[in-house]
Amino acid sequence: QVQLVESGGGLVQPGGSLRLSCAASGFIVSIYPMAWYRQAPGKQRELVAHITNSGLINYRDSVRGRFAISRDNAKNSVYLRMDSLKPEDTAVYYCNALRYWSPILVGADAAQFDWGQGTQVTVSS
Repeated sequence: QVQLVESGGGLVQPGGSLRLSCAASGFIVSIYPMAWYRQAPGKQRELVAHITNSGLINYRDSVRGRFAISRDNAKNSVYLRMDSLKPEDTAVYYCNALRYWSPILVGADAAQFDWGQGTQVTVSS
């Protein structure tokens, strides 16, 4: 049974930081490209960042330089460090494996597994 459990979200002021964690079970993170997505109310779920099993990383333009994706294969986990947060970063954040790697940021249909519950990030003064 595949499970994806996101944690680490919360309420922060603009300019603040959070570190999100994704604990995976039922599959091996090291053999998949892994990704963080986010979805704001009324918006499409969008890919934020992905990392391949060889360490190649790509970011959405709006978060590049502020967010950092990483993986810990020994813990079968993926992380997203978020700095200099903005109100427009407010969303529910999800992790997932990708069916394939692409240099182009892919949409939610590229997700390999069923979605977890996500973790809420709210950036507000």
